[in-house]
Amino acid sequence: MFAKYAYRRLSLLCFMLFTLTIFTFALNYLFPGELITNFSGEVNSSYAQTQALVEKYRIEENIFVQYGAFMARMFEGDWGLSLSSGQPVLSHVKHLFPATLELCLYALTVAVIIGVPSGVIASAYHKKWPDKLINSLSLMGFSIPVFWLALLLIMAFCLGLGLFPMSGRIGLLYEVQPVTHFILIDIYLEGFPYGGAAFWDALHHLALPTVVLAMYPTTVLIRFTRDSMLEVLDQNYIKTARAKGLNRSQLIIHHALRNALLPVIKQIGLQFSTLITLAMITEVIFSWPGIGRWLIESIYQRDFPAIQGGLLAVSFFVIIANMLSDFIHSILDPLARNQAHGKV
Repeated sequence: MFAKYAYRRLSLLCFMLFTLTIFTFALNYLFPGELITNFSGEVNSSYAQTQALVEKYRIEENIFVQYGAFMARMFEGDWGLSLSSGQPVLSHVKHLFPATLELCLYALTVAVIIGVPSGVIASAYHKKWPDKLINSLSLMGFSIPVFWLALLLIMAFCLGLGLFPMSGRIGLLYEVQPVTHFILIDIYLEGFPYGGAAFWDALHHLALPTVVLAMYPTTVLIRFTRDSMLEVLDQNYIKTARAKGLNRSQLIIHHALRNALLPVIKQIGLQFSTLITLAMITEVIFSWPGIGRWLIESIYQRDFPAIQGGLLAVSFFVIIANMLSDFIHSILDPLARNQAHGKV
């Protein structure tokens, strides 16, 4: 049964990736300008160079041959050249995506640490003042736009109090070799240079963007965990355990929490894919050197090969994150596999 479920999910994943590559390939025809420039990123090429590019990209062949050549180049790592920098698009993606991924991972960690316990507390004190307080705060956090919250924090903690820096990943005084392109890991690999000051400076740069990015998934996890816990606490086996004399903490920890967290695990994976899109706004405001900021700048500069490569990388990661969260949820919850097959 599980092998059949895994096969279906893998087939769905392949279909979604196939659809993504078709959309990415079609962008070359939707962008304005010359087709050969959209494919390669080469500008002001000579006649001989243009003829070589036409042969390489199969421009004179039919659309299916062009798509096959496009897929071959994707697997070879030839994503074209950026019109603004003249550098390979794939190298930009490799260097910038870890910064976005790092920011999203820390924001998701903060969201889980705060959101899940808060949701459990709200369900344990249903319709009492802790529940009302947590619900009010989560509703406020859910309603605040990301860009407005970021500007408020910059005004208060950067311009007003001077506690945190406004932009970047680390101060200009520190030089850290980009081994993994995850700033904290690179500092650790270098043995915490500058007496550990570089590590604390990187944490200061990371604090405000993480808080801003974590706000939305935190509020979602609070409300989702609360609803899931209330649904489990209303089950008959919980009522039986309560009738046997178990107190509130014993009911939650030993009986309700495990079953209530199963749907929350899937929601965590879905929120991680949401963070990738929200990170674009956060990176622009805090000048965070990630793929989101690079993609927004490429749109302003009409850098079509960079837009194509950035959308492909971001969309690919979102699809993988969603499918992985669904797969992990199905492993932990066999009932989900039965529902996927139309069984009860």
